[in-house]
Amino acid sequence: MNILLPPFTREKAIAKVRLAEDSWNSRNPEHVSQSYTPDSRWRNRAEFLTGRREIIAFLHRKWAKELDYRLIKELWAFTDNRIAVRFAYEWHDDSGFWFRSYGNENWEFDANGLMRTRYASINDLPIRESDRKYHWPLGRRPDHYPGLSELGL
Repeated sequence: MNILLPPFTREKAIAKVRLAEDSWNSRNPEHVSQSYTPDSRWRNRAEFLTGRREIIAFLHRKWAKELDYRLIKELWAFTDNRIAVRFAYEWHDDSGFWFRSYGNENWEFDANGLMRTRYASINDLPIRESDRKYHWPLGRRPDHYPGLSELGL
């Protein structure tokens, strides 16, 4: 596993954000959980989680509901061992209704580069399928695909 360790420089923080985006776009809860400390603490919307087992269960529930999930993250700010990102992802429910979910996350890392704290605030916006902006095949966003700022999000 490629872990970028704190303290973060701008380049390391940007790379850490892209690694997180790539991991989440895998939609593999077990893989995603390996980026977090075993006792990682999360707030995701109004849900509070502790530890990898709860993270894995949460992500299984999330991706069972949020179908065809595609995510873009962008660095907002960083310090020695903290990173703030903004993100947007698109998905649809089992009735075919599409959404773009916007949010911000605050991350804190341990000395080994694993995330020990994650606070996420997220809002869902219903969109028409024709208003989707994320059209790459499921999985990692291609390097040439525009980011949030380039997409006007």
